[in-house]
Amino acid sequence: MKEKLMTFRLPLEIDIEIERIAKLEDSDKSKLIRELIISGIKEKKIEELIKLYEKGKVTLWKAARLAKISLWEMIEIVKERKIPAQYGETELKKDIEALKE
Repeated sequence: MKEKLMTFRLPLEIDIEIERIAKLEDSDKSKLIRELIISGIKEKKIEELIKLYEKGKVTLWKAARLAKISLWEMIEIVKERKIPAQYGETELKKDIEALKE
């Protein structure tokens, strides 16, 4: 993966917390910041896909695939958030078509 050097400002409290966690995990700050950003992006992507699922724009299977998590993980997330099922004949057909891809 290509990398790009970035600089940005953080509140001092956040920097202190990052240092604390890095020491606790015996890691360096740069590595921890990268992990936190990657984790945050993954969570944000899941949030966006859940919204699309709620609106009926994607099936649960497609949302899981786009989020790069298993269908079972996505089902658990939806259950935890008490999101009603959006699955009917149309969604089944979409899933069958997606499986053919």
